[in-house]
Amino acid sequence: MVQTYKKRNLYLEKIKPFIDKDLIKVIVGQRRVGKSYLLLQVIDYLKGRGIPQKKILYINKELYEFDSIKTYVDLMKYIKDCFREVKSKKYIFIDEIQDIDDFEKALRDLKAKGEYDIYCSGSNAKMLSSEIATVLSGRYIEFEVYPLSYSEFLQFHNLKNNKISFERYIRYGGLPYLIHLEDDNEIVYGYLKSIYNSILLKDVVGRHQIRNIDFLNRLVQFLAENTGSLFSANKISEYLKSQKISLSPVIIMNHLSYLDSAFFIFQVKRLGISGKKVFQINEKYYFNDLGIRHCLIGYRQVDISKILENLVYIHLRRLGYEVKVGCLKNNLEIDFVAEKSGKKIYLQVTYLMQSEQTRKREFESLLLINDNFRKILISMDELSGGSYEGIEHIHITDFLLDDSF
Repeated sequence: MVQTYKKRNLYLEKIKPFIDKDLIKVIVGQRRVGKSYLLLQVIDYLKGRGIPQKKILYINKELYEFDSIKTYVDLMKYIKDCFREVKSKKYIFIDEIQDIDDFEKALRDLKAKGEYDIYCSGSNAKMLSSEIATVLSGRYIEFEVYPLSYSEFLQFHNLKNNKISFERYIRYGGLPYLIHLEDDNEIVYGYLKSIYNSILLKDVVGRHQIRNIDFLNRLVQFLAENTGSLFSANKISEYLKSQKISLSPVIIMNHLSYLDSAFFIFQVKRLGISGKKVFQINEKYYFNDLGIRHCLIGYRQVDISKILENLVYIHLRRLGYEVKVGCLKNNLEIDFVAEKSGKKIYLQVTYLMQSEQTRKREFESLLLINDNFRKILISMDELSGGSYEGIEHIHITDFLLDDSF
């Protein structure tokens, strides 16, 4: 059956240079961000280059027809049977590969044979844990897929960039399947809640054999309420004690790492801008998809500053930046220090600069940085644009629609 889909060329362009190269292409990301369709997009690109269907094998572990492939031994046998009559180079695509026991052994063997160009996807970091990374060291390249960017959202939903479209984007998030749903809070958040439950049950509870599911839900609720705030496992532990729940900071850190490994949240550490020291306590956490956050605690205008920060963080990650929170002296903070290929950007994010006090506070931290890297203030002010003492002032939608940063 031919499946139709909307193309996501940002990711295809990243993958193209590695097609037919001697590296396993690993596509990772949260459930339902579109990894399966990206694999299909690569397959169609190969067919467009003249690769015949008989040389391409697609295995999707979420489909019943592939349920018999449970271990790497089953996988090797299935691949051998499918390609029995094909002697030249073959292309293998395996979706949700983490559901196959010891899959890394199969990948290592297939790559060693030199007959296959291999692509696989997964929804949790088990497939790239330290042990597997060691086994596949130097043999793979990773591509992380995110929910729709704002430009993709406009394209998928056939919308123009305006206040209504942007409000819809920040209210519902960027999971691709939303194009099939009515623009209604109850319908959309009902769908997103089902995705949330699936992530927790399959990629967190099931994967890590968690028994205290109530605590896990409370932890996620805490993260949703405190998106973009600095806190530590100790602070969470103290908060839980006030709720008559006693759990050690170590257990809390483990659960945070489980949520991170499912690409559900991202931990952002602090960086001392002058000394370049990375602080090991008091991190910030952001959600991969804001719609899922809102389905848990509701979409609230009072949270708009947190929401904008979350959007900026994910956009920077999507563009390939390593992102940290910047720390200056006198407890001043830079929202984000983003680095990529020797390039660095400092960014402050605020809702509106309606008062001189707000304006001074937001520009002050950036003005204290004594280097020549780019410094940007992002807000929703209608009159944003231009610069102030070398600091660019950019409207949030202009930032989100620009993939050239």
